[in-house]
Amino acid sequence: MTKSPDFDVAYQQYVELLIRCVANTIYKDPPLGTWGDREFDREKRATGRDWPSRAHTMIGVARLRNLADLVKHALDDRVPGDFIETGVWRGGACILIRGLLAAYGDPTRRVFVADSFAGLPSPNRHLYPFDNGMTLHLYPELAVSREQVRCNFDAYGLLDERVIFIEGLFKDTLPALRNERFAVLRLDGDMYESTMDSLKNLYDAVSIGGFVIIDDYGAIEACRRAVHDFRDLRCITEAIVEIDWTGAWWRKEHA
Repeated sequence: MTKSPDFDVAYQQYVELLIRCVANTIYKDPPLGTWGDREFDREKRATGRDWPSRAHTMIGVARLRNLADLVKHALDDRVPGDFIETGVWRGGACILIRGLLAAYGDPTRRVFVADSFAGLPSPNRHLYPFDNGMTLHLYPELAVSREQVRCNFDAYGLLDERVIFIEGLFKDTLPALRNERFAVLRLDGDMYESTMDSLKNLYDAVSIGGFVIIDDYGAIEACRRAVHDFRDLRCITEAIVEIDWTGAWWRKEHA
């Protein structure tokens, strides 16, 4: 789609404002203190190294800008399909995507918001030994209800019928999405099991030319191992591009 220079300027200004809103670098809310921090730190918020007390995402400004860039690439290149995030916390990344679709003037594409909305599951140590020792299921801060995420979308004026909520554990819900088509798949499930469930059920639904984004690739070894195990199993050779200290992505070039 051809856009005028004036549109490009306005679009980028809106994107930057929306990123500042979902990351809350405007009002500078303090972190939850889960990692010991008590005061807002701009650098940590930029790189997603804190758990904000009020912001609608914890992935940081760098990964939000990358997400915005890849969404626009998919739209400009007319890559078929919708957009999905598996593991949404307060919904900020999905809110950003829905806002970008609105600003771009796309009238049809949907945003799938997939989460348990009850926090992370306990590790299945027998089937997924790489998750042994993970304790994220013990953090109540990671459990954000579906209704709260809906309210967060509504606060931006972005809650409509094109926001599709998928509630439940990935192993139970994602198989039903195998026949969908996605232009961007964003994974933020942290664990080996969650990452593998997302890739096994949704990778074939990603269009050629679409993007796969892994939020915890650098930070969590279990997630990184799941990515490489899946890529090895499927003989995926597309280069992995690092975003920051943890995020990474690749573009799907082959079926």
